[in-house]
Amino acid sequence: MADASLERMGLDYIDIYWIHNPMDVDRWTPGLIPLLRSGKVKRVGVSNHNIKEIRRANEILGEAGFKVSAVQNHFSLLYRSSEKGGVLDYCRENGIEFWAYMVLEQGALSGKYNKENPLPADSERGQKYNPVLPQLEALTGEMTAIGEKYGASCSQIGIAWAIAKGTLPIIGATKERHVIEAAEAAKIVLTAEEVNCLEQLADATGIDTRGGWEHTME
Repeated sequence: MADASLERMGLDYIDIYWIHNPMDVDRWTPGLIPLLRSGKVKRVGVSNHNIKEIRRANEILGEAGFKVSAVQNHFSLLYRSSEKGGVLDYCRENGIEFWAYMVLEQGALSGKYNKENPLPADSERGQKYNPVLPQLEALTGEMTAIGEKYGASCSQIGIAWAIAKGTLPIIGATKERHVIEAAEAAKIVLTAEEVNCLEQLADATGIDTRGGWEHTME
């Protein structure tokens, strides 16, 4: 599969090779070692892996002198399982980057949507988030209020929160302004009190946004 990817991309090596499926770590991880030794792969990343699976992958790679370089998991104000399960701490202690996806929960934490202005009803995200939009009002309202202090949007505060947690947010950009807004959000430094306030409001929603493809990190 790695060779096929290199051929399609017309490249000699892959900067970071992501293993997205956490199933059977002991079976797949050893297959990465020849790729690392040959230089075809420079770094290894794992996605949707919990702490036990990350440790095991790191053990297998470590025996050959390599390591897991990055973890990519679902992480947002509404889904902090990677933090509660010790993944963030493990990454911090072992020099592993943590890349956070779904930081804005497909727009539900962007401040654009509420019960009067829901997401498209016929979309998957609309079906998932529209029923809980009333529960999100206090949280997105506070995100908007904090944003006014920094001259930023609700979305930018969601991104700034993820950065404050030591993660690298993955932002889905469909317009030029999305890229510019994300770059500006990286300049915002939230206070510990603001981070704590947002997390308390998020916990109070009682919403669990774990996807059907994920197993718990805890």
